[in-house]
Amino acid sequence: MLTTKRLIAHRGMSSLAPENTLAAFSLCKAHNIQWFECDIDILRDGTIIVSHDDTLDRCTDKSGQLYNISHDDIANIDAGSWFADQFIGEKLPTLAELIALANRLELNMNIEIKSCVASPELTYTLIDNLIVGLKNLDPERELIVSSFNHLALTEFKRRSPETQVACLFESHHLWNDWNSILDSCNADYIHPQDKGLTQEMVHKFKAAGFKVNVWTVNDHARANQLFNWGVDGICTDIAHEFTIQSIS
Repeated sequence: MLTTKRLIAHRGMSSLAPENTLAAFSLCKAHNIQWFECDIDILRDGTIIVSHDDTLDRCTDKSGQLYNISHDDIANIDAGSWFADQFIGEKLPTLAELIALANRLELNMNIEIKSCVASPELTYTLIDNLIVGLKNLDPERELIVSSFNHLALTEFKRRSPETQVACLFESHHLWNDWNSILDSCNADYIHPQDKGLTQEMVHKFKAAGFKVNVWTVNDHARANQLFNWGVDGICTDIAHEFTIQSIS
């Protein structure tokens, strides 16, 4: 059993259940995975929901922008049938439901703030409502808030300085100014993309005092290599497979 390295289930157990649903997060407990990653966005009425996309098209039975629906519409949206018949009726989780599940199952979360494409004002509303919602998270639960939108992350950290935050980077955007970006965000973590990541880069991140979680790693040999380089965790679609593999 893997006990010393952090495994973060990407969008929950997304190879076993529809991504970013309570079903996918609940399966973490069944497979002894302590951490999951999820994405949050906002509806037109200010309700925060768990969704990677800003449209309904890919992962539900409906289509259209998230920003055109409200909380009352969620009951009529199926977020599970696209994955498998056994998940028919699975709903888009709200932030409140997400936090309640994490508390009940004693799971830790990496919550990614999405950029609200509808308007900058919605991004600020998302930050405000996230901070309010997180007051209901049990203090024993561990939390990382991350984002590719480093301006939004800076604003979140300013308003919630006690919360650990992580700057997300795609490989082609991980320029030499990464350190100044992390410092500006007052970040605790850097979350770089696996593609192109080198041992030298990992050592620089660690030497600068940042913890490192790498996304998205689905190869056991690569996971071994990264952990041997000193990364703190990996985000993976197949967390359940790593529980039966030895990672030294």
